[in-house]
Amino acid sequence: MIRVAIIGGGNVATHLAKAFSKTKDVSLVQMYARNNQQIKHLKQLVETTNNLDLLATADVYIIAISDDAIAKVSEKLTKKNGFVVHTSGSASLSALKNNGRKGVFYPLQSFSKDKEVDFNEIPFCLEAENKEDFKTLEKLAKSIGKNIYAINSKQRKSLHAAAVFVNNFTNHMYKMGADICEEHQVPFEVLHPLIKETAQKITTLSPEESQTGPAKRNDQETIQNHLTLLTKEQQKIYQLITKSIQNNGKKL
Repeated sequence: MIRVAIIGGGNVATHLAKAFSKTKDVSLVQMYARNNQQIKHLKQLVETTNNLDLLATADVYIIAISDDAIAKVSEKLTKKNGFVVHTSGSASLSALKNNGRKGVFYPLQSFSKDKEVDFNEIPFCLEAENKEDFKTLEKLAKSIGKNIYAINSKQRKSLHAAAVFVNNFTNHMYKMGADICEEHQVPFEVLHPLIKETAQKITTLSPEESQTGPAKRNDQETIQNHLTLLTKEQQKIYQLITKSIQNNGKKL
C-alpha cells in the first residue's frame, strides 16, 4: 500500500483526495492546506493540517497548488519527506526545490469544484528521476485510473499548451457563442447537440478531417453575413480563425 499526503486545498487536490480515499491500494494519511477552511469538508476522509512542519510520514507527497507556489513550498520539504511530486502541466520537474527525490503526477483534465470526474477517463502524465520512482507513480495512477503515459517536462509543457487550445480557448468560444445567442434572443441550448457531435467526431476522425463550415468552403457570402451580426471584438476573432482555417492551421 502506498501512503500518500496531499499538499493543497484546490480542485485537483480535492478530487485526488476523494479518489484515493476510495481505493484499497492507497492510504491517504494527510492533507495540508495553508487555510484549513479550504479542506474542512474533507475531515471525514483524511487527517488535515495547516502546518508543513507537522506533515505525516508518507511514501509520496503530492503538491497540488498553483505553479508559482511550487518552488516555495517544495523547498520547505526536507529529505525526510522523501518522494515529492507536483501535479502541474506547465511546470518542469526542476520546479521542485526539495533536496530529495522528485517527480510529476499530472492528471490531464479540467477540474471544477462541484463536477465529479471519472479518473478512468483521465490520462495521467508521469515523470520521475529513476525507474523505481516511476513505478511508484505508475502504481499510484493505476489505483484510480488506467490511462498512463510517460511524459517528460518538455513534452508536458507542449501538451499543456495544446490543452489550452482544445479546452480553455474552446470554452471561450462557447462563451462567445452564448453571447451571440443572448444578443439575438436564441436559446444557447439549441447548440448543445452540435457541441457534443463536434467533440465526439474527433475521437474517430482527425481534427483536420472533421473541419467543416464557411471558412473551409471559402463561402465569402456567408462569412460577410456573419460579420455584420458581430461586435468589433467578435469580428476580429472570427476573421483571425477564418484565416487560420483557410491556411490549414499554418502560422498567420
